[in-house]
Amino acid sequence: MFRGTSAITLDSKNRITVPTRYREELLADCQGKMVCTIDLQYPCLLLYPLAEWEEIELKLCGLSSMNRAERLAQQKLLGNASDCEMDKNGRLLISGPLRQHAGLEKGVMLVGQLRKFEIWSEAAWQVQMQQDISCIAPSEFELPERLLDLQL
Repeated sequence: MFRGTSAITLDSKNRITVPTRYREELLADCQGKMVCTIDLQYPCLLLYPLAEWEEIELKLCGLSSMNRAERLAQQKLLGNASDCEMDKNGRLLISGPLRQHAGLEKGVMLVGQLRKFEIWSEAAWQVQMQQDISCIAPSEFELPERLLDLQL
């Protein structure tokens, strides 16, 4: 399970280094093989261990290519999917189109989402956090019913 946010760096060879605390699990679960693609709603990337991505692919294959929205989801997620393999130092190469989609430069945020990671530019992450915090001000935001019983 991947939790927490890590500030990492995109190096001069367009690689990120996976924090040490995740490496052992990634090597055990998927031998360091991962898939990176774009997020359809936010200017970030989604990084999946290979087995998790294969489950997503099966769901995407079940969508209709005749339904415009479903075909668009297939096209964007599958068409931008890039295989990534962690090297012995825990580094992953991020392709040019993916870096461009997320606006990645030197400062990068790796955000654990339990079964996957999000990869954000540091600047976009800070902006998104501020927007999200302002949206959940009690006077402006009504919690969905599913969240009413969640105790934190």
